[in-house]
Amino acid sequence: MKLTLNERYKRFMAVLAVGLSRPGFLAHFRHPGCWKMLTVAMCMALLGCLQAQELRGHVSVILLGATGDLARKYLWQGLFQLYLDEAGKDYSFSFHGAALTSTKQGQAFIAKVLESLSCPEDVAPDRCAELKGQFQRLSAYRHLATSEDYMALSKDIEAQVQHGGLREAGRIFYFSVPPFAYADIARNINSSCRPGPGAWLRVVLEKPFGHDHLSAQQLATELGGFFREEEMYRVDHYLGKQAVAQILPFRDQNRKALDGLWSRHHVERVEIIMKETVDAEGRTSFYEEYGVIRDVLQNHLTEVLTLVAMELPHNISSSESVLQHKLRAFRALRGLQKGSAVLGQYQAYSEQVRREQQKPDSFRSLTPTFAGVLVHMDNLRWEGVPFILMSGKALDERVGYVRILFRNQAYCVQNDEHWVADQSQCLPRQIVFYIGHGELGSPAVLVSRNLFRPSLPSESWKGLGARPGLRLFGRPLSDFYAYRPVREQDAYSVLISRIFHGRKDSFVTTENLLASWGFWTPLLDSLAHEVPRLYPGGAENGHLLDFEFSGAQLYFSQRQPERLVPGPGPAPMPSGFQVLKAKYRESPLISAWPEELIAKLADDIEATAVRAVRRFGTFHLALSGGSSPVPLFQQLATRHYGFPWAHTHLWLVDERCVPLWDPESNFQHLQTHLLQHVRVPYYNIHPMPVHLHQRLCAEEDQGAQTYASEISALVANSSFDLVLLGMGADGHTASLFPQSPSGLDGEQLVVLTESPSRPFQRMSLSLPLINRARKVAVLVMGRVKREITMLVSRVGHEPKKWPISGVLPSSGQLVWYMDYEAFLG
Repeated sequence: MKLTLNERYKRFMAVLAVGLSRPGFLAHFRHPGCWKMLTVAMCMALLGCLQAQELRGHVSVILLGATGDLARKYLWQGLFQLYLDEAGKDYSFSFHGAALTSTKQGQAFIAKVLESLSCPEDVAPDRCAELKGQFQRLSAYRHLATSEDYMALSKDIEAQVQHGGLREAGRIFYFSVPPFAYADIARNINSSCRPGPGAWLRVVLEKPFGHDHLSAQQLATELGGFFREEEMYRVDHYLGKQAVAQILPFRDQNRKALDGLWSRHHVERVEIIMKETVDAEGRTSFYEEYGVIRDVLQNHLTEVLTLVAMELPHNISSSESVLQHKLRAFRALRGLQKGSAVLGQYQAYSEQVRREQQKPDSFRSLTPTFAGVLVHMDNLRWEGVPFILMSGKALDERVGYVRILFRNQAYCVQNDEHWVADQSQCLPRQIVFYIGHGELGSPAVLVSRNLFRPSLPSESWKGLGARPGLRLFGRPLSDFYAYRPVREQDAYSVLISRIFHGRKDSFVTTENLLASWGFWTPLLDSLAHEVPRLYPGGAENGHLLDFEFSGAQLYFSQRQPERLVPGPGPAPMPSGFQVLKAKYRESPLISAWPEELIAKLADDIEATAVRAVRRFGTFHLALSGGSSPVPLFQQLATRHYGFPWAHTHLWLVDERCVPLWDPESNFQHLQTHLLQHVRVPYYNIHPMPVHLHQRLCAEEDQGAQTYASEISALVANSSFDLVLLGMGADGHTASLFPQSPSGLDGEQLVVLTESPSRPFQRMSLSLPLINRARKVAVLVMGRVKREITMLVSRVGHEPKKWPISGVLPSSGQLVWYMDYEAFLG
């Protein structure tokens, strides 16, 4: 606890008075040497008090953009709260509201804002009035535009410090201005308004911190030319929300209970949610540039994610340690794919943009106002655990929360009417950091009673009173140990206090900022032309925005009603079409645009793999070569954890007679785009033996027979669980060509064939072996395949003319996967 000069002096005198009042106390000092020691001790104590007076520091706070909306709503109140907390301690203050507004207008604005300031409920009215008056006298407005203005400000601060006989402790510059103004202000501060030696400088920056990775890097480089990293405090106000700020302390104080729970072995999923009922009206110019992902997910929700997912430092009071662990969490985020997100836009948005920005009637915005994103971590703690990030405007309620939902293996025979709330193991088990609003209306920490009784600091958190009838996440409030803050604080008040005390862990460092943009920018680029799903807004949304996930893919649960007559706006984008399901050659056909088609095929392969492993313990997958499967390999490479790679055997449908390391090798394609990214046991990988005894596909080396024997030994009944084929422009499949009829019938399982193009020699599975498979998928992509697709649709069973026509699994299933260009031209 910090004591003022008067308090130190009074405490010393009180101790001395108690000593003097005790009988015999002075008898100890009859000897002249003892009196001398007492005199020296008193002088040292008084000298310490005088030194404390001399060391007392002065802090100047300069609020740039002091007449703006953010300053009016939050920042002046936050500065007043700082003064309430620190007044009478070791520092004196002055507050400078600065802007480009004229002096007269600025003074009037500041006077009005200062008059509206309020104290917490626990501050007595008389005391509040006294402190408010002091704060008003310490606050002034000044016009800041030129380097001369900054130089004059610096001289005024130095004169004030010198006149008061104080020591300057430091200066805080709060940038409540648009980012385009940062560089000029930073240059002026650096050249004309830095504090002198021994005093610190802290500059506070508000988001947005760039638009993508490149712009964030440019802004960081620019600011880095004027300020050191330790001088910059980038504000993400979500880190000041009381429930969010409690995540690390909660994890620290409950280490014993959480150590065995906080991992993939027990966590089913993590939900990080911010819902709003308001729309973007009046802010469409900002929203058109940023959208919901840049506005909320890239910063607020990602920062919260790192607090949940990061390894817990031994000492959470160490800012450096916390920031290092957060950065490691950023680096463990698995890259996002286009299929990792679903987007929506409330129906009135485009009309609001047209009205506010004078756009033509034909204009239709592609800016998302709703987004759900599925995130995974590539580390041992969170392997396979889905993190769901979701935010949107014009939704059914305003609420924010972080929900950690735990797995539950318990089953209760009696129905839930007989469950005891604080004992039944069948109740959902969850920890919720309730950020605010919603049914509760205030920040809270909730822990299911069937988990553990949590420990929270009693001086700042208290039990939440009973709320009969209130249900949260489908359960009554009585199912939780529930806590709320003793005193609710605005996020900016919390953060301004931490800026003053130099707590860097509550702010975004340059490294963390660039790591976050590096994670989000590829997804944003891939979604730039995506048409968001339209939703009416509010309760009328119904289940239209509900989504589900499988592996790394996220998709809406409910199909959007088709719009047969287009409304105003550009033609629908390709991604606006649904996957088409039909028949081709009397077998199922799935057709879509390339990205959606590859995602669907990857989903189906994963589902087949999971079923096969569940039923047989292994999954045998045979993959063809060529360029068409490469995007599929890349898609499968993202499925680190949902796909049962440890139980999968990978075989080749065909191979060129080249060394395995040759760029022409099908195995080399498979290695480059899939195998090096997933955890397949090396003994489950089966390349075709085309290179034996330093020879390529020599008959006498019996490579085809060797591969056939390997298949017979490992694959039950030589029936692959799934064979992936392509279709050539001449109707060939695998390496079975019309000009080389070998392998189209007979007993051989693997054959050597001749291709009409280089490299001529090939090895291939035979048509009889392919037709033993439980499932065959044929992938056909590109406009060049349109002609053969039309031709093959009309021919019968003529494998010698068109080998693909001979593919018909005898006891399995054949599914065709064609993109729109191959199917429709």
